[in-house]
Amino acid sequence: MTISSQPIRVMLADDHTMVRKGLATFLKVFDDLELAGEADGGQAAIKLCGEVLPDVVLMDMVMPDVDGAAATRIIRQMYPQVQVIALTSFKEGELIKKALESGAIAYLLKDVSADDLSRAIRAAYAGRSTLSPEAAQALVQVASQPPVPGLDLTEREREVLALMVEGLNNTQIAGRLTVSPSTIKSHVSNVLSKLGVASRTEAVTLALRSRIIS
Repeated sequence: MTISSQPIRVMLADDHTMVRKGLATFLKVFDDLELAGEADGGQAAIKLCGEVLPDVVLMDMVMPDVDGAAATRIIRQMYPQVQVIALTSFKEGELIKKALESGAIAYLLKDVSADDLSRAIRAAYAGRSTLSPEAAQALVQVASQPPVPGLDLTEREREVLALMVEGLNNTQIAGRLTVSPSTIKSHVSNVLSKLGVASRTEAVTLALRSRIIS
């Protein structure tokens, strides 16, 4: 184990007192790690970070005031030299993705071992990323999911699709939206293309099944 000449200063951000106490005790075990401060929420973490300028922040992701991802984004914008490790109980892919997109260099679950956490802190200090196996697996699952259909429909195309779901034909839709039937025909063609279907019936079925139309 490489011990740095100066201890790595670690700040804790978690709304649970017992979690912070446990992490503070954990830091005392390692000579190269030092507690820089504790914050009980995202807003407090942002403020404290400016006061103590830690090397690494252990950031809970779910807090009642400012969530961990938002706090991470602000800290990384204001203090880019500070590295943030997301340390949480949640392993949902979207939450992990959000944390990493906000600037967290690592994502670990709270059941991580002391040795693994200390290694992740040292890695973060050196600019290297760490993902728990569960987080890595969740990210793979998110990446492999097919895109949600209908996200690229324009507002007008959604209106046309909603009227298709009601069973209206092109002429009736044109009358409802006070545009020409040829314009509606173009919109319907775009809807079918964007949904990847070959017919109005398939479009309506997909719209209902995927709840594209609320």
